[in-house]
Amino acid sequence: MSIPSNYRFASSHEWVLDNGDGTVTMGISDHAQELLGDVVFVELPEVGREVDAGEEFSLVESVKAASDIYSPVTGEVVAINEALEDQPETVNNAPYDGGWIVKIKLADASQLDELLDAESYAATIAE
Repeated sequence: MSIPSNYRFASSHEWVLDNGDGTVTMGISDHAQELLGDVVFVELPEVGREVDAGEEFSLVESVKAASDIYSPVTGEVVAINEALEDQPETVNNAPYDGGWIVKIKLADASQLDELLDAESYAATIAE
């Protein structure tokens, strides 16, 4: 299981990558996709949707379960990964690269500081 050191994490297993332009890319962690098993469907939110930190805004279905995805930050969805509509298994194969779910324009960049760094996230999932 990999945990990129430059990513931030929510305790609910979503990751956030700061794009350096006021937006973040978001998906689910390698650990989360392992727990889910083979992903067969990803429900994508609409571009332009406003999301609040902690709000459920997406759904990932696997052969084992369906899991709500929560936004780790507050902002506006500015892009969705449309490739997941035809290839949801990308969440399993490349959770930190091609398996991203959305890009969000941050309402408050300081929220990133409230998320777990890679080391803290690793300690959380080791418990």
